[in-house]
Amino acid sequence: MVVTLENTKAWLRVESNAEDALIESFIVAAEDIVAGILRFPLAEFADVPEPVKHAIYFAVSKLYEERNELNTSALTEVLKALLFSYRRVEW
Repeated sequence: MVVTLENTKAWLRVESNAEDALIESFIVAAEDIVAGILRFPLAEFADVPEPVKHAIYFAVSKLYEERNELNTSALTEVLKALLFSYRRVEW
């Protein structure tokens, strides 16, 4: 994972360990979403830029906080804006 559970929980302001498995699953999903928008695997970064990490944290927070009513198109638009300068034009 590009971001740690500990750092993600700090971002979410979650202190309990009760939802660790859920948050970890959201981290995996968020990293997949971000990689899809970037059009390349996150492993290709020698050092993942902070804006990319922030996009992951943002996606996790939306998945976590709005899990029952997530607006995926709004999430995608914000992530595209955050990741635009890193995005590949073609696969």
